[in-house]
Amino acid sequence: MKSLQEIKFSVLELAPVREDKSIEFSLHHALELAQHVEQLNYERFWLAEHHNMDGIASSATAVLLGFIAAHTQHIRLGSGGIMLPNHAPLVVAEQFGTLATLYPNRFDLGLGRAPGTDPLTMRALRRGRQETEDQFPQDVLEILQYFKAPQPNQKIIATPGQNTHVPVWLLGSSLFSAQLAAKLGLPYSFASHFAPRMLGQAIQLYRDNFQASEYLDQPYVSMGIPTVVASTDEEAQYLATSSYQRILNLIRGDSLKLKPPVKSTEGLASSAEQIAIQNFYAMAQIGSKDTVQVGLSKIIQQYDVDEFIFTCDIYDTQKRLDNFSLLMEIKHS
Repeated sequence: MKSLQEIKFSVLELAPVREDKSIEFSLHHALELAQHVEQLNYERFWLAEHHNMDGIASSATAVLLGFIAAHTQHIRLGSGGIMLPNHAPLVVAEQFGTLATLYPNRFDLGLGRAPGTDPLTMRALRRGRQETEDQFPQDVLEILQYFKAPQPNQKIIATPGQNTHVPVWLLGSSLFSAQLAAKLGLPYSFASHFAPRMLGQAIQLYRDNFQASEYLDQPYVSMGIPTVVASTDEEAQYLATSSYQRILNLIRGDSLKLKPPVKSTEGLASSAEQIAIQNFYAMAQIGSKDTVQVGLSKIIQQYDVDEFIFTCDIYDTQKRLDNFSLLMEIKHS
């Protein structure tokens, strides 16, 4: 069983938009966070693709990654993930091939098979295309080939992209991507930061069916964990009310802009909504360093993953940076 020191720590950023701040502020704060966690020696910094959500500013994922790459030095960057049904595989390969050519050995491409948005926006993204989730395996294979040396008589070549060998990850919250990642011998990241229900089953399926490949000799699993770490349990619970409100608004289809913390969430949600929030946030680690250290250690004992990728929806930007400092102190304590 691994220790906390052996687990890699990474960050999944959704560039949250605060209720009282501009989108520009959110994009610059994403860079500030990337620079901060780079100094703390986090393994990687990923951005998530979402569309038509007023509280998430990372929709043009590859563009924002280029901005962050230009102002950081060594931390691995990537997508967690690019929602592949929204894009032609060649375009994705060219975008990440360009990033990998400009910033060698720094980029990962995490791929998801959901649209990351509502049906109306999905149709706007796929204008004139008849993509389905059933095509996801073929699209993944197409991208993998674009990153390799071109085969003899290969008609379509990603330029840039060919010979960049960008590491491809599969992301998922169900069993489908776990099975595909195992079959293709790719690293797998489970979206337990918002949909943890099938976490154990998916990891077991991936490990049991993993086939060694040119990409990996053995299974490699990361899992998403929401965090709110502060100096005391009480302060962390208070700061976490911003996340509580955000998830409640997601359930209701309301604005996802980050709201200030509140003294009490009593009466904000119905019984059914409270259960939905608890299910959404089941893997969340909220509390002081000691409390979160115990929680993370239990997760390692239960799932024996290789990497944690942390999210954080703290409203105060300095306390949000502090959250990741405290997490790294936990790792090395």
